[in-house]
Amino acid sequence: AAKIQPAGLPSSRCLSGCAPCSSLLRPCSSPLPSSALRSPPGPFAWPLVGNVLQLGRLPHLAFARLARRYGAIFQLRLGSRRVVVLNGEAAIRRALVGLGSHFAGRPNFPSFGLVSGGRSVAFGACSPQWRARRRLAHAALRARSTAAEVERHVAAEAGDLVRLFLRRSHDGAYFQPCPLLVVANANVLCALCFGRRYGHADEEFATLLGRNDRFGQTVGAGSLVDVLPWLLWFPNPVRRVYRDFQALTQELHDFVQAKVAQHRQTFDPRGSVSPHGLGPEDVESAMTDIFGAGQDTTSTALSWVLLLLLKHPQLQQDLQAELDRVVGRGRLPTAEDRPHLPLLEAFIYETLRYSSFVPITIPHATTADVELEGYHIPKDTVVFVNQWSVNHDSSKWPEPQRFDPTRFLDEQQCLDRDRASSVMIFSTGQRRCIGDQLSKLQLFLFTAILLHQFSRAGFVIGMCMMLKREGRNSTQANASASLSSTRLWPNQEPSEGTTHLLMTIIYQ
Repeated sequence: AAKIQPAGLPSSRCLSGCAPCSSLLRPCSSPLPSSALRSPPGPFAWPLVGNVLQLGRLPHLAFARLARRYGAIFQLRLGSRRVVVLNGEAAIRRALVGLGSHFAGRPNFPSFGLVSGGRSVAFGACSPQWRARRRLAHAALRARSTAAEVERHVAAEAGDLVRLFLRRSHDGAYFQPCPLLVVANANVLCALCFGRRYGHADEEFATLLGRNDRFGQTVGAGSLVDVLPWLLWFPNPVRRVYRDFQALTQELHDFVQAKVAQHRQTFDPRGSVSPHGLGPEDVESAMTDIFGAGQDTTSTALSWVLLLLLKHPQLQQDLQAELDRVVGRGRLPTAEDRPHLPLLEAFIYETLRYSSFVPITIPHATTADVELEGYHIPKDTVVFVNQWSVNHDSSKWPEPQRFDPTRFLDEQQCLDRDRASSVMIFSTGQRRCIGDQLSKLQLFLFTAILLHQFSRAGFVIGMCMMLKREGRNSTQANASASLSSTRLWPNQEPSEGTTHLLMTIIYQ
């Protein structure tokens, strides 16, 4: 799941700082060039900026509106770039799965080269080296993020969360839980990747995680420069913020490099060979991807879980009744309980569908000329995938704007796995997020343990709101809450991990 999305779509407000260029905007004689074969239809494009100004702050909604007019596959221009936009499950799966190798590329955007030292698994272009990095990272995740290992770390962090929630809500005080969720989830990944955790008061860690918000504020500048490179040619607000974006990506990579260097000081390399000819810099880049993207994805999902529990207190009681019936009070929930908690699983899938907090995937690019649903798409065309359109398709999800976990239960009140597999949040095909199963496991365990620990009275809602963050392709949940009481099970203390996820795999 990609938290880092420098090629997310730009906001029109950012362009307002470049008003002197507005005199250059004149209508084109034709919106998009034609080819011998039929090209996807699309809206009228302006010179210099193309269709940027039409998309606004929520491009996934603009794409959905355009799809109603032009169809599931249409094209537009962002600056001088031709972009094909895919909407709906059928078109997206046909492209990314049925024609996966043709749609597995990445655009040569400048901002992509800034992520993970230019060796990103998520943002890297297709090449033998990229495929080797992806196989390595995927193998490491499968080998080291076992259910038992993840359970141990999540149980410890969830117990710490309960204590912090109680402390922050003393005497009925309201508090902001989302930053605590970010630290807890990041600590799970730190334990798996680096073999250690950080306290919630640790300044180094707080500074690192604080970059998430700053990253969200600057990532739009990377998007603009990708499609409007002339913005770097003269002083303007976008160029200034883009340089902040460069600094932030470097800071995260430096943090991971330091952890890898610490590991090398105690690692015995005798008898170890780097597989596929990969070196230490590839380890650092893969770990930057996993840590940078993974910790934000799950914490954002947990924020939505909390918000929706606050908004639906009866559902919270039903979920806790299911946990009491299946798990009881003598232990904490585990991964083995998942098949026996269909309502909880349905709640999580509906949270992912309803929030669609990664509405647009990292941009793809075609690796060859390809025909899709009767349309000709040339090689090196930028492709945007509108996941939001899949999760909010009224023909598949009646009243998609309504939150209803029961839509994922069949007549026997079991989880409908076919419907669950239709939810698109981690992309699909050859570019599917390699950490999707780890994220889902973390999300299940955190949600189950927190629900298991809190009383039926649970959270007292203080303020709920949905905050649409500017400049990034994510929808963030925000809530302020107070606790009334808990139903505590003896909590496990957070402990230092012993797993060195990718660093051990690469050298063994």
